[in-house]
Amino acid sequence: MTSNSQLRMISAAALPLTLLIFAMPAAAGPRNCNDAITTHEMNFCAERDFKAADKKLNAAYRNAMSRTYERDLDKPYDAKGWKSALRTSQRAWIAHRDADCKNLVAREWSGGTGTTVASLGCMTTKTLQRTKELRERYED
Repeated sequence: MTSNSQLRMISAAALPLTLLIFAMPAAAGPRNCNDAITTHEMNFCAERDFKAADKKLNAAYRNAMSRTYERDLDKPYDAKGWKSALRTSQRAWIAHRDADCKNLVAREWSGGTGTTVASLGCMTTKTLQRTKELRERYED
């Protein structure tokens, strides 16, 4: 093998690794979401915000479910009935949120590049509202 062909082989092998190294910071998302510019960065930040809101909602829902046992009255207002009603309500709320934010909002954006951010933004807003509602109703 000549040194030129060896150099080409090394270069060819190093190129994918180099591309991977330079792509890693971008895949992780922006350091500050206030500075997000690209669609990828905005989607990353919107998804991060939604996940944080969803985590808060899950905690508020768990708290609400644990509080149903304090309402142990006669059927159908006993703890089991309350728990069932709250679960049914939460599932219906999730279905409504998803239908509105994932389906309707996506159509409003006609599938454009802002669709994901708009859908996630809608989901985040509604999720934070539901969290507030559950906290107001079931926390001291």
